[in-house]
Amino acid sequence: MTLDLALVLALLAAAIAMFVINRPRMDAVALLVIVVLPLTGIVTMNEALAGFSDSSIVLIAALFVIGEGLVRTGVARRLGDWLDAKAGASESRLLMLLMAAVGGLGSLMSSTAVVAIFIPVILRISQNRGASPSRLMMPLSVAALISGMLTLVATAPNLVVNAELVRQGAEGFSFFSFTPFGLPLLVLGILYMLFARRLLVSRVQPAAAAGRRPSLRRWAAQYRLAERAQRVRVGEGSPLVGRRLDELPLRSGGINVLAVERHERFGVEVIRPSARTELRAGDVLLVDVLADAGEVAALRERLVLELLPFGEGSDYFIDHSQDLGMVEVMIPADSTLIGQSVLDAQVRSEYGLTVIGLRHGAQVVERDLLTEKLKIGDILLMVGFWSDIRHVQNHNDDLVVLNMPTEFEEVLPAADKAPHALGVLALVVALMVSGVIPNVQAALIGCLLMGLFKCIDFTSAYRSISWKTLILIVGMLPFSIALQRTGGVDLAADGVIALVGGAAPRLVLATLFAITALLGLFISNTATAVLMAPVALAIAKDLGASPYPFAMVVALAASSAFMTPISSPVNTLVVGPGGYTFGDFMRVGVPFTLIALVVTVLLVPIVLPL
Repeated sequence: MTLDLALVLALLAAAIAMFVINRPRMDAVALLVIVVLPLTGIVTMNEALAGFSDSSIVLIAALFVIGEGLVRTGVARRLGDWLDAKAGASESRLLMLLMAAVGGLGSLMSSTAVVAIFIPVILRISQNRGASPSRLMMPLSVAALISGMLTLVATAPNLVVNAELVRQGAEGFSFFSFTPFGLPLLVLGILYMLFARRLLVSRVQPAAAAGRRPSLRRWAAQYRLAERAQRVRVGEGSPLVGRRLDELPLRSGGINVLAVERHERFGVEVIRPSARTELRAGDVLLVDVLADAGEVAALRERLVLELLPFGEGSDYFIDHSQDLGMVEVMIPADSTLIGQSVLDAQVRSEYGLTVIGLRHGAQVVERDLLTEKLKIGDILLMVGFWSDIRHVQNHNDDLVVLNMPTEFEEVLPAADKAPHALGVLALVVALMVSGVIPNVQAALIGCLLMGLFKCIDFTSAYRSISWKTLILIVGMLPFSIALQRTGGVDLAADGVIALVGGAAPRLVLATLFAITALLGLFISNTATAVLMAPVALAIAKDLGASPYPFAMVVALAASSAFMTPISSPVNTLVVGPGGYTFGDFMRVGVPFTLIALVVTVLLVPIVLPL
């Protein structure tokens, strides 16, 4: 082992360690790699930055935009309603239709985005049926992972492996090269989940127990909000009169102003509070109180605020449901809110909504709500004006809307553009399949058409792109160059060959699959593909075999992240809504990973001869 190789391996080990402990975040680690690796002299700065000019990176970004167009036009939501209607009363039929639909949609867009789209769909279906969402969330994640095995553009690891093939002088895979392997696995996955769902304990109660959809009153009881709601009138002698809200000590005193009732000439107007809202004598403030009751009473007395009674049967401003509403949202895998507190994240300033509830899984956080650190999969209850709730629903780059209450009249941002979005999607797929133009050009045409038909605007298009994923890929690519240049790839390939080189070719493929899948337990499947693709091609070269079956095994194994809730963001997202534990994923995921290994090793040499 040379000194250069030892240095590269040390940097790689450090990067993997940071990935495992998630400190700092993955895209920051990738940027560190871009900065540090050229300092070794093994790669140049231009080589470290070369990933930004890779067509695969542009293609992935374009696919995020096209997927956002499908979300904004309501295609996915309508698909969920159609599934519910077609399944009838049969849960088994619903599971089969759901997994088939997720697999089909996920073959054309990010699997993580598909899961984020379908979680609210499943919750709505569960509410309508009075069933526990635990029965469907795991099948959702399994189908989303398998969807990455259906087409070339279905997931980032496929594109990474394909790019490595092309870089080493091979022709690369076609659009449907993955389908002969992904389709049988999807069928097996559906059959497997029909039986494996019995292994899942329903820890989340049926959502329909309190009605077909959640109501504001139900949320108020679940998050124990009733005692926190107060109506106070600004008295004539109050020091608040004539002052703006941003000048007042209300929030620091534990009082959040949600709305202002103001008597105008033609009746009472409910005003959205903003930093520049100037209070008048007689204004009635609808407030959420988080501070100690004694402290709040003293603050009311000091500010000359009169406590008013609620109307009979009123519960947390439900009598204002024509103006005020609530929404349950989840923190997705790529949210910038992860690791911040509610106060630090400035949710009110960003979205115009106030966080009034927080759940870690099924556990409601009652104390220190504003200072509790947010984690992936956390569920927030937010209150505010319907227009702001619609804005969060339409531009949810940091938040995934889980539940809307019965009081909300659902309005999609571009519902009338669904046919246009489907037409654009069909055109993009046709161009990719035909090979008339490069895939990245077809995807960019799709982005432009989505904008032309107003399925998406520039703001939502830019927000839809997972820059974290793109930076991660670009940052890990220099390792591939450095390992090849220092002999690390050949060393790894020689190690695998020394282990099973004299065995049957299928055993070599099985070993490669197992190594890739196990590595994927600790680092992202994209980073795994970046590291293992050159090793697979080096093994093929040493054995004098075709590179395609070895590259395909790596791509398929990188998507086989079924075993733990942290193997993939796809799994992590369903933990909270499904109420799952680590053991649930082990019981369901380990056997199916072995099934995927066997199917891959049997089919790959047949379809792609060695």
